[in-house]
Amino acid sequence: MILNHLFGIYTHPREEWECIDKKHESYAYALSHILFIALIPSLVTYYSATQLGWSFGAGEVIRLTPQSALFVSVGLYVGLIIGAMLLAVMIHELATIFDAEPTYTQSLELAAYTATPLFMVGFAGLYPQLWFVMTIGLLALAYSVYLLYSGVPIIMHIPEEKGFIYASSVVTCGLVLLSILMAATVIAWGSGLGPEFLH
Repeated sequence: MILNHLFGIYTHPREEWECIDKKHESYAYALSHILFIALIPSLVTYYSATQLGWSFGAGEVIRLTPQSALFVSVGLYVGLIIGAMLLAVMIHELATIFDAEPTYTQSLELAAYTATPLFMVGFAGLYPQLWFVMTIGLLALAYSVYLLYSGVPIIMHIPEEKGFIYASSVVTCGLVLLSILMAATVIAWGSGLGPEFLH
């Protein structure tokens, strides 16, 4: 089942990382987890942008046209998948510096399950208030970082002392990657690919 480890990473993360490490299903399995879980923020974004509308404080509620919301949702879906796969590549390449030799499957598993809480933030879009989504997003980010620090020694087979430095390097690379994706979004919107609002 695609979501085999979803509840375990929330209820007993260390034990779940050990279970993931023992099984190592396949690259396709880890990829299917990302493809499925990335649907959550994408579908909720479309629904909230067209049906609920977004509120940014005391101003009026903002909605997008269905075509524009579809474009944004598909772009979000593709961006999340590309981001997770690039993170997996960074995880794999950084591992060699720390004398680890993970497979691409291990690297993708670490990226996929670490990113899961961030993808699940999509559900917060069902209450599209900026302050609420930002609060849930910060909590999810903190938990994702915790998952990374707890999962690195187990999945990558790195001693905990080295694992802390390795995980910190991955967090730094992840933040750089996020900044690049955000900059690409701003450039795309500035080039005329921005959303169309309903009046």
